[in-house]
Amino acid sequence: MSHAIETLLTGGEEVEIIIVNDGSKDRTKEIADAYVAQYPDRIKAIHQENGGHGEAVNTGLLHATGLYYKVVDSDDWVNEAALQRILKVIRYYKKKDKTVDMFLANYVYERVHEGKQRVVNYSKAFPQNKIFSWDSLGHLRQDQFILMHSVIYRTQLLKDCGVKLPKHTFYVDNIFVYTPLPYVKTMVYLNEDFYRYFIGREDQSVNETVMMGRMDQQLRVTKQMIAQTKIGSITDKKLKRYMIKYMTIMMTICTVFLLKKGQPEDKEQLEDIWDYMKQEDIEMYQLVRKTLLGQAMRARSNKLGSKIILLGYKISRKVIGFS
Repeated sequence: MSHAIETLLTGGEEVEIIIVNDGSKDRTKEIADAYVAQYPDRIKAIHQENGGHGEAVNTGLLHATGLYYKVVDSDDWVNEAALQRILKVIRYYKKKDKTVDMFLANYVYERVHEGKQRVVNYSKAFPQNKIFSWDSLGHLRQDQFILMHSVIYRTQLLKDCGVKLPKHTFYVDNIFVYTPLPYVKTMVYLNEDFYRYFIGREDQSVNETVMMGRMDQQLRVTKQMIAQTKIGSITDKKLKRYMIKYMTIMMTICTVFLLKKGQPEDKEQLEDIWDYMKQEDIEMYQLVRKTLLGQAMRARSNKLGSKIILLGYKISRKVIGFS
């Protein structure tokens, strides 16, 4: 956590740092209070009962007074030079009185234990260094989605769209990124390797074994995403296409991991999530089923189809470098 804070402090007085101690049993409170004592005008510390990652994000947003809101997990960090350049661009548009709803930048998978890095670069998907809208969105590969690591939302936009993450639930970053998208009208992309995403811990939420043990939470998140945004209300064609693609991946994750678990109750949950989408948003259900992945998921109910789906996942896991 200290490393994350130190990298953010290089942003100077323009950066408000909010440390949310979500009921940690370690030295988080002690470290947070020490930073507040040292930087009382730049750092806030909020101590609360444990509510999970989503509640920590909610609390941070509630107390945020800055023009933009960026979530940085305690074991991640940001590149200091990239932070300076991003602040310079934010300062420029603010001075010009131009409203930018969302800033985007590259992020880096930091596999520290292996001494490896992988940069997710958006330079071929977004126009660079200028304001653009969804009409200018290029092709986003499946390993190139807009994630919490790559996005900086305008604070008031997040408050206006009412995004609220569930307590005691992992994978809520999907809700955080997905739900506000229809409210975004203007974006700026900077080709900066800004966010550094530490990956590789055995207990990390994106570890395959851990994900299988938390399928109830993955399903909860997916249902909230389905319920909060009706695809028929999206008028921007490229945004609509992207949100369908995103939801297809969410449904594929649910399908693959429930098939991998393979118990009778898992099969029931699998049919339940597809039925839920059909009932909540029939248009989304139909559009997801028409995608290539969606068509593959239709074969989930028979043994051969399940094997093909799991084989496809195994191949894509190696290609994308999923943990």
